[in-house]
Amino acid sequence: MEPKKNSKANVGRNSSLYFLIGLALMLFLTNYAINYKTYDKSNIDIGQLDMDEELEEEIPITEQIQTPPPPPPPPAAPEVIEIVEDEEEVEETVIESTEVDQETEIVEVEEVEVEEVEEDIDVPFAVIENVPIFPGCERGDNNAKRACMSKKISQFVNKKFNTELASDLGLSGRQRINVIFKIDKKGDVVGIRARAPHPGLEKEAKRVISQLPKMKPGKQRGKPVNVPYSLPIIFQVQD
Repeated sequence: MEPKKNSKANVGRNSSLYFLIGLALMLFLTNYAINYKTYDKSNIDIGQLDMDEELEEEIPITEQIQTPPPPPPPPAAPEVIEIVEDEEEVEETVIESTEVDQETEIVEVEEVEVEEVEEDIDVPFAVIENVPIFPGCERGDNNAKRACMSKKISQFVNKKFNTELASDLGLSGRQRINVIFKIDKKGDVVGIRARAPHPGLEKEAKRVISQLPKMKPGKQRGKPVNVPYSLPIIFQVQD
């Protein structure tokens, strides 16, 4: 039979715990011994303050300069009062009150009629809702009337314009005249302007355009308006 051992009588049971406690204790004592400091009291000198010795500061003696008093002011001149007789009588302006009371008669104001001022509005020929109607172009839609008007005006200018005038003015080659005019709210041609290489050609272009027939005015939103129109006149001078 094996002899039974008491577990409480086993000395090596907590050996690791005792080892750790001993190690921690030795580290604490070593740290304390390293950081422990001592001081020699005989070498400490806090000094001694002697209150008997005081510094005496010499204050310099200064001389105060006295400024002389200012001279007395001159006596004031006596005031001379001149009495002027008032010969003109001034009329006082009386401002009457504009406040009214219950007894004041109230004047009835008649209705004020405001006249509408018609503005001259220029609407370009390319975007107007209802284009001006040249005589003979009453049929078709808006685009057809626009094309018909351009064709009729070109035919009219080619028939009436004097192309031989350029030769008489000493011009040669290809000539271009830019003409701008308006068809007003009554259908008349107004505001004719021309630009050409020679003033004689400008005058001839204005003469021809002024002979255009009366048209039906263009309309924008149902109201007659002015319609600007530009026309280039191009021709070749015969040598």
